[in-house]
Amino acid sequence: MKRFLLACCLVSSSITALSQGAVFITTDTAVQQAYRWAAGMVQHYRGNPNDAVGPWYEAALPSRNAFCMRDVAHQTIGAAICGLDKENSNMLQAFAAHIDEKRDWCSYWEINKFGLPAPEDYRNDREFWYNLNANFDVMFACLKLYRWTGDQSYIQHPVFVRFFEKTVNEYIDQWVLQPDSLFTRPLHPNAPMPFNKQDYFHRCRGLASYVENVPDLKMGVDLIAAIYQGLSCYAAIQSLNGDTAKAALYQRKANQYREKIDAHWWNAADHRYYTWYNGAGQFGTGEGEMFLLWFDALKDTARSNQTMAHLLEGQWNVETTSYLPVICYRQGYWQQARNYILWLFNPATPRREYPEVSFGVVEGVIHGLMGIEPDAASQRITTLYRGNAADTAIVKGLKVLHTEITVTHTGKQSTFQHTGKQTLIWRAAFAGRHDRIMVGNTSREASFRTDNKGHTISFIDLKVPAGSIIKARIN
Repeated sequence: MKRFLLACCLVSSSITALSQGAVFITTDTAVQQAYRWAAGMVQHYRGNPNDAVGPWYEAALPSRNAFCMRDVAHQTIGAAICGLDKENSNMLQAFAAHIDEKRDWCSYWEINKFGLPAPEDYRNDREFWYNLNANFDVMFACLKLYRWTGDQSYIQHPVFVRFFEKTVNEYIDQWVLQPDSLFTRPLHPNAPMPFNKQDYFHRCRGLASYVENVPDLKMGVDLIAAIYQGLSCYAAIQSLNGDTAKAALYQRKANQYREKIDAHWWNAADHRYYTWYNGAGQFGTGEGEMFLLWFDALKDTARSNQTMAHLLEGQWNVETTSYLPVICYRQGYWQQARNYILWLFNPATPRREYPEVSFGVVEGVIHGLMGIEPDAASQRITTLYRGNAADTAIVKGLKVLHTEITVTHTGKQSTFQHTGKQTLIWRAAFAGRHDRIMVGNTSREASFRTDNKGHTISFIDLKVPAGSIIKARIN
């Protein structure tokens, strides 16, 4: 215990010196080292807030001093955990502000520290690189950040409201992304004229996937999943803002895309989803399968588990792998999630310096392993430790929902504390079926849910006034 307490002090002081972000301490030394490295790398990628673009962090190839729509959308929760809230807000607003009709309702795919479109991806408004998933992924990031931070600007600021509205309407129409047009749309809608197929600013101006190595790509299943999630987010935002009729309309639209995935993209012979469809009318498979889970587009448990099985069997690029820790924890593959965290941390891992990696490890540990899941709408924070029960794990100084929380998991007990002004709901969750959960000397009847892997999760909801310390335990 003395050794653990000493380690706590050393880790706390070293991370505090780096940032205002969360401190994570655990007796699982391998995960401790991975988190320490990842949190340090996140701070390393933090840009100078006095740069022309304002507060920012690296979210592209580090040599570019820039941030890309895809990478930012995937790094925001890791950034929030590490105290980069101003950066998140500024960068997402920059993307939202630059959506424009003259670019067919695209934004800038990548913005550099000078506040300009990165020249590596942009020549002019007719010739530039753009993956069509990006608008929907940014919408997803905005809603997740609202739920995580409680900052209503992510769903109500005029620059975001306009971005959302243009994306779910004009953008879909302009790029021929209606549910019944996915197989019949032109190969290169809105292409510059005259069209030069050898110029990637022509042929990649509106890629229908995040996967960039498929010749004559017409549609990627990851884009359909992105549209589904983007429209679902828009529906949720309308509901949060009180427009239930509009929410229902756009959720119906979202479901049409999810239904297309299951109706047309499942390869029954190989027990997996096709990932692309080309101009010759052929289906194929590749990297994009992971995004079906990232965008939570699979509601058939058997198919999602088969998708997970295939992902776990494969070797993927480091960007794809950086998303797998949090996905594996969410899907119920807890040991595999830990394995990915340690693989990403391994100095021998190729391209581990790519920024998405460290941000993904941070999110994998706090959001995944510690199971911390804030929900601003209900003022509730869920915790669920998904590690070895013999280990102790602590996160402190974590900013969520306009407060700071400390969460400790020790053996069969979890402890929750927060410093905010408002009473919060703590959903204390535990792995396994436990009919009763103890709070002090009181036994409380538990509720249950099951994750996709079949784990039973037991939980109770507790009101936690500011400053109080609440402990929940199982027998």
